[in-house]
Amino acid sequence: MNKQIIVTGALFGLLAVVAGAFGAHGLEAKLDAKQLEVWHTAVQYQFYHVFALLFLSTFTRFKNNLIAASYYLFTFGIICFSGSLYLFVFGHLFNWNLPTVIGVITPIGGLLFIAGWATLAVAAIRNK
Repeated sequence: MNKQIIVTGALFGLLAVVAGAFGAHGLEAKLDAKQLEVWHTAVQYQFYHVFALLFLSTFTRFKNNLIAASYYLFTFGIICFSGSLYLFVFGHLFNWNLPTVIGVITPIGGLLFIAGWATLAVAAIRNK
């Protein structure tokens, strides 16, 4: 088990539960359906990749750079994808004048997720 990956996954999991509860109980009356859907998408993808991180932590036999790369790709994917969606919703909620670059960060996060899964697949294929 990789302690760093478990701690990262656990912290992102904790934050996903908090964000999900906040969305369900704190934001429901303040946001329209579209914005709530965006919030829930952020939480959902964060959870998916928390499970991916925890799965990565089980690879004690593969001490290779591909597992480390998957870890970083999933971690930065969560930050970029879910983080930008959370910012997008907060921007609408608080009338923040956010730069339009926020909208570009979301697909970058999605690409990081895709790269993380591809890297994990390559790591498994190369494992002897």
